[in-house]
Amino acid sequence: MTAARLVVIGDTLLDRDVDGSVRRVSPDAPALVLDEESTVDRPGGAGLAALLAAGDGLDVTLVTALADDAGGLRLAELLTAAGVRLHAVTLPGPTPEKVRLRARGQVLLRLDRGGTDPAPPTDPAGLAALLDQADAILVSDYGRGLTGRPGLRAALDATRTPFVWDPHPRGAAPVPGAKLATPNEAEAGLLSEDAGGGGRIAAATRAGHELRRRWRAAAVAVTTGASGAVLCHAGPTPLIVPAPQVSEGDTCGAGDRFASAAAAALARGALPTEAVTAAVGAASAYVARSAADPADRRPVEHRTVAQVRAAGGTIVATGGCFDLLHAGHIATLEAARALGDCLVVCLNSDASVRGLKGPERPVVPAADRARLLEALGCVDAVVVFDEPTPEATLSWLRPDIWVKGGDYADGGPELPEAELVERWGGQTVIVPYLEGRSTTSLIGGIRA
Repeated sequence: MTAARLVVIGDTLLDRDVDGSVRRVSPDAPALVLDEESTVDRPGGAGLAALLAAGDGLDVTLVTALADDAGGLRLAELLTAAGVRLHAVTLPGPTPEKVRLRARGQVLLRLDRGGTDPAPPTDPAGLAALLDQADAILVSDYGRGLTGRPGLRAALDATRTPFVWDPHPRGAAPVPGAKLATPNEAEAGLLSEDAGGGGRIAAATRAGHELRRRWRAAAVAVTTGASGAVLCHAGPTPLIVPAPQVSEGDTCGAGDRFASAAAAALARGALPTEAVTAAVGAASAYVARSAADPADRRPVEHRTVAQVRAAGGTIVATGGCFDLLHAGHIATLEAARALGDCLVVCLNSDASVRGLKGPERPVVPAADRARLLEALGCVDAVVVFDEPTPEATLSWLRPDIWVKGGDYADGGPELPEAELVERWGGQTVIVPYLEGRSTTSLIGGIRA
């Protein structure tokens, strides 16, 4: 099975987070002095949406404009390293940058570079074939001119591929025919010229229906932060999709996470209602991951391991396909978690499972398997890996204890990762296995 193909179109920015400590005030001005300790570059705007979609396992091509400067080269490096293919034109002027100066997770100052009135880029060539070959399209508009190009809009108007439009108040109006548009409630109120009133849901509903009519879109999902989203489609009654968890974490990038998850779901054949539900869950989880440490946007598994290791705790890891989660899996996971201070599950990707189990597996895709595992109280983090075995993941994770199920006990085969784990002083153990529980037998029973 090949990965779903997604084309992301839009303006790419360079986000730079400068973290440090404040210990003094400048002697020559009433200003805090930030002693820089680390700097992290990451794609922003449409680049972030493309990066997130690639992380979801999609085959992603980014149609964007990149400047011929150090910032543009850095963006190209970051995106291609993440597996995103670039279909880029030259951006006139410098790379737009957003630099956040932070201390202890708090933003002290944001510095924007690249101008507030950029010159529009030229039309990307060869778009028609690229769009028609995709399973879905995401237009991530950041108001810098690309989405207003007539050739690009003509290609979108002509394509039969479903597209999602994430609008911007300074950007172009969506091309008619969008499968889904995803403004947040502030953008929806501004773009629809709705004055609000009558409550949050009522205001979002009015704005959503007005924008759906004005943009001739099939549906408009107005995101409402920690409350989830209001989906306005055919008929006057909206669908309210509540957030599965409420968090006070950093919301920067949550809109891109919502739009990319919705587009990914549509690319895989989901209905708009299903796509919005998946997107709310993905955006909520994205914000929750920053809540533990707002200064750190690294994947949650990195942060969890670093915190436990810094506190002198014991890191436990286990792995497997976890296709059709059952009582045997739960027994193994609970036993593993009892051995230390955090449990990281190394999860085989869909491609990895197919290589091990055959073309009809997995039954449940990796994103759903990871979400089910993360919902368990005994699991602290999930890492998805593509290789047949988790050696590469274990090499950077370096758990103190590596746990395998009891099917390796009683004179069974030698544990394949034991020698690797021993290299950093780790220990491999076996935990009891519940007899008669297996995914293979479950699938056999269902088919019978």
